[in-house]
Amino acid sequence: MSDASNEKAERLERYLDRLKQQVPKVSPDEARDMADKGALIIDIRESWETSEGTIPGGLLIERGMLELDIGQHVPEVDRTLVLMCAGGDRSAISADALSSLGYERVYNLEGGYNAWRACGLPVTRPTLLDDVARGRYLRHLALPEVGEAGQRKLLESRVFITGAGGLGSPAALYLAAAGVGHITLIDPDVVERSNLQRQILHSDHLVGHPKTESASQRLHALNPDIEIQTITARLDEDNAGDVLSGHDVVIDGSDNFPTRYLLNDTCLRLGLPLVYGAVMRFAGQVAVFHPSVGEEPCYRCLFPDPPLAVEAPNCAEAGVLGVLPGVIGTLQATEALKLLLGIGRPLVSRLIHFDALNGDFRTTRLVRDPDCPACARGVQRG
Repeated sequence: MSDASNEKAERLERYLDRLKQQVPKVSPDEARDMADKGALIIDIRESWETSEGTIPGGLLIERGMLELDIGQHVPEVDRTLVLMCAGGDRSAISADALSSLGYERVYNLEGGYNAWRACGLPVTRPTLLDDVARGRYLRHLALPEVGEAGQRKLLESRVFITGAGGLGSPAALYLAAAGVGHITLIDPDVVERSNLQRQILHSDHLVGHPKTESASQRLHALNPDIEIQTITARLDEDNAGDVLSGHDVVIDGSDNFPTRYLLNDTCLRLGLPLVYGAVMRFAGQVAVFHPSVGEEPCYRCLFPDPPLAVEAPNCAEAGVLGVLPGVIGTLQATEALKLLLGIGRPLVSRLIHFDALNGDFRTTRLVRDPDCPACARGVQRG
């Protein structure tokens, strides 16, 4: 090893030693007692590391997504947290990072998972994929960013989709194919023949049937091993909080501003990431609004007030190229998978515009409105 490498390694070792002295640490036995009293153990190991076992009741957030996702899972800054990696180094750095974000009671599990297991404390062995699942998800397993641990994470995930129409159709199909274990679809409408030009979940022989019924049949035919929950109703203020609660990601496949505002406000209140999409004529948009990511904007920051009807006609009035919802809905599914897996760079604070006629993609940077009625500081949510 060169002198420069030795010096770098020594600096890192001194930094870790200093950090370990500064960050409060607990032994595995102490961590277990704290967990029994309500503390949350957060496992920040990479997904491939968790294949050998996890701590029962622990929360898995990979190190690279910790600061991004912590607010979604732990909105209370005064909750006691114990961070754990394999040996205690990465979790010390992570504990210091959470303290910098304002979390008041953060501890490092000394010795990490290796010490926990050496003490004979309980661990949960993950269920391995069977041969059928391995065959189905073979191309995912070949991706280092997904692998078996990531596929298990998808199978344990829950996604809510508003609308089984043009955007909801491709989004639901690709999430079902990817192995998202639970998909909830809400839609009050029945299949009409005019839907079939773009709403690929549905078939001609089911014209007149509820879209939720048609969608459930199609998704189960594609992947019979996942759970499809359908709600044949309109999303409204009375049911939004209940039906969205417990999901990991929400996809907006709606076609009207009242529903979009309702989704935005409910996701803000519940701390859920919202994957927005919209189409009209030959153009579409995609963005991610994530209420738990620092000072990032919400949907109302982008559209403080609904436009006039003449400025934003619906698809029935303005028309839409049949394949366009397929492009946008597939991009929404892509963003949802990135969020669920904790990989890549989600479209947080960015809006993609797609012009199908010219084949152009353009990205706009979004900023938070300090006077936003939904997400500005001091605004009461729910």
